[in-house]
Amino acid sequence: MTLGVTLSSTRHLLPVDTTVSLAREARDAGLHSAWFGQSFAYDSPTLAAIVGREVPGLHVGTAALPVFGRHPLLVSGQAQTAQAATGGRYHLGLALGTRHLTETAFGLPYQRPIGLLREFLTALRPLLHTGEADFHGELLTATTPYSAAVPGARPPVPVLVAAMGPQALRVSGELADGILPFLAGPRALAEHIVPAVTAAARKAGRPAPRIVALVPGAVTDDPDGLRRRAAEALALYERIPSYQRVIELSGADRAADLAVLGDEETLAAEIRRYRDAGATELVFTATDLGGEEARRRTWKLLGELSGGLA
Repeated sequence: MTLGVTLSSTRHLLPVDTTVSLAREARDAGLHSAWFGQSFAYDSPTLAAIVGREVPGLHVGTAALPVFGRHPLLVSGQAQTAQAATGGRYHLGLALGTRHLTETAFGLPYQRPIGLLREFLTALRPLLHTGEADFHGELLTATTPYSAAVPGARPPVPVLVAAMGPQALRVSGELADGILPFLAGPRALAEHIVPAVTAAARKAGRPAPRIVALVPGAVTDDPDGLRRRAAEALALYERIPSYQRVIELSGADRAADLAVLGDEETLAAEIRRYRDAGATELVFTATDLGGEEARRRTWKLLGELSGGLA
């Protein structure tokens, strides 16, 4: 298992130079990867490309680009450019987004999200592998009058989906390289998410999918106090049906119940639980919830554990 952290999220945007400095710190601490959320501010693949080029050895990823309001040809160009810029260390995450943000921000009807995801992935895969596409679906068209391949974008960009529901997991298993579940505890992973996406991949004749679980957490001597802050930061997810479902499947009442908070031994034990539940990679979010000292302490522990959890 490898361990990573999020650096810039929709909640916490940092100047580019600060982000690069934090990425160097993450790499030097021994962390494997740094991930970037997508808001209406920074362009996440661009930020990942900058950081990956400035910080050799660190894998970078987007978690995640909503498919509504985007097109496979444009996303392919972004992803391949980031892959070429980082020497093959970029990971593309896609998401369905939410009805509220899609309809409010883009003015687009949030209709047939699973159908759109399937068509998006079907068109995107050949673009990333060959630079060519000739897809004509019900919801989108993607054709290449000339090559869309980016020189140096090798190996092909891996595609992960922020999937947790049964239909999204089925599509992801068939057409993506893995998933990016968030607020899915070990119980939900082991009993529902990992079996569903793995079965879909097996049926489609694809390799076992990557399970890159995003988990809020931090080392702290005041877990109760920090959990109250986590409750405020994560409350919005409790109003989204897909997150309500996965929180319940995890055996929790609130999103904050799934935050991993405590001393070093507590975090190490929880990381092993996620590994045993089927996570192949773990990305910690909100590591700065307890302040800078707690963040550094958290990154130190994650760096010591990264790569050592066989």
